[in-house]
Amino acid sequence: MTIKTMHIGLDDTDSPRKGCTTYVAALLVEKLQKMGAEFIDYPNLVRLNPNVPWKTRGNGALCLRIKYNENDEDEIKETVIGTVEEHADFDYEGTDPGIVFFEGTGIPKEIKTFSKNAITGIVNLDDALKLLKRVKAEAVGFKKCRGIIGALAAVGETFEGDYTFEILAYRVPENYGLKRRVDESSIVEMDKATAPYTFNNVDEEKERVIITPRGPDPIFLGIRGETSEIVKKAYETVEPLEPVERWVIFRTNQGTDAHLKRVKQLSQIKPYNPVIARGTVAENPKIIPRRHVIFSIKDESAQVDCAAYEPTGVLRKAARKLIVRDHVEVYGGVRAPSESYPLTINLEKIRVLKLAPRIVYYNPVCPKCGKRLKSMGRNKGFRCEKCGSRYADVGKIEVKMEREIKESLYMTSTRSQRHLTKPFRRYGLEKSHAIFKGLIEDWHFP
Repeated sequence: MTIKTMHIGLDDTDSPRKGCTTYVAALLVEKLQKMGAEFIDYPNLVRLNPNVPWKTRGNGALCLRIKYNENDEDEIKETVIGTVEEHADFDYEGTDPGIVFFEGTGIPKEIKTFSKNAITGIVNLDDALKLLKRVKAEAVGFKKCRGIIGALAAVGETFEGDYTFEILAYRVPENYGLKRRVDESSIVEMDKATAPYTFNNVDEEKERVIITPRGPDPIFLGIRGETSEIVKKAYETVEPLEPVERWVIFRTNQGTDAHLKRVKQLSQIKPYNPVIARGTVAENPKIIPRRHVIFSIKDESAQVDCAAYEPTGVLRKAARKLIVRDHVEVYGGVRAPSESYPLTINLEKIRVLKLAPRIVYYNPVCPKCGKRLKSMGRNKGFRCEKCGSRYADVGKIEVKMEREIKESLYMTSTRSQRHLTKPFRRYGLEKSHAIFKGLIEDWHFP
């Protein structure tokens, strides 16, 4: 009996109206284990570039990594393909599922590079297909086959840097589309009990629970954290008020800022890419309709607009307090230009590196009576309206005002953070493991 290793990538089975690729993966976990497959890692949930225009919701792809009996290979592939065919929303125009099967104990460097590019930028199907041929991987695509891109990227992301975990619980089918029912006070208590090792459970600004989605997909709730043990413990603390069909723990790049790529100059910024860029505030912030805040930054190569939208909360308030000549580092996805607006960085974070002095100029006071003098015109001096005195050789008084913002990191409010955005709780908890060596046990409930 020959034991082999297979990496199974999945992507784009869902649509805005139904389905979830993580649920397809959860079903396959149960089916493959019943066939005797041994999982060599937690199911991997890989969030790709959140700025690609054709994504659905969180742009997540999945990879299952198993050891199996060579004699079961055909049955395993047929099971995966059949499960995707059963649960993908093929009737939706933008759903183009893809599956990748790659055999081998190690992942080639060029697949890892492809994955990195899919997380931080834009890749295309032709490049994916050429790479599949070079590495002798097998792919199955449906309709436009765009899901093959994400499926291959999921195979290539081995989390050799920072990573987190998420436990996802799924609803029974008869509850799809209904409001999630859970004891919200138990979620608040869970958040307090597991802090800082879980994150993004509650939006404190709005006092709202955010681990339960609102869409028609099968997910009941999701809890993210630093270890598989802590997310399992957190889940056991929460009190659901409806049946749960199954739950699975995923290893993931969520909450790691894996999508952000630093550019040396603003002229290097490209549409749809998530970037980290530095510059000097070139124009004071302005508020546009719907209370969004827009300002621009510049360096020696270019000038670029930055946008902090109303839902970003704390970040928008910080952006309003910037002034010309503040030196900042901005983080966010780049929106393509159009007839209505220029190339713009949609902000996720702002790091204020150096504040410019805010100087306010006041008219001097009259030395005789103490009343504030009035200007007689440009370079014509001042006069006192109370006592009539005139002063030709005095100027305005320069006053350095205290700034309402500090040199610090400001982040979009929890409710509007992307899946990949690293929250404040995770700073200082980042991992740098070259190889995952954790135990894989007690991690799913079929």
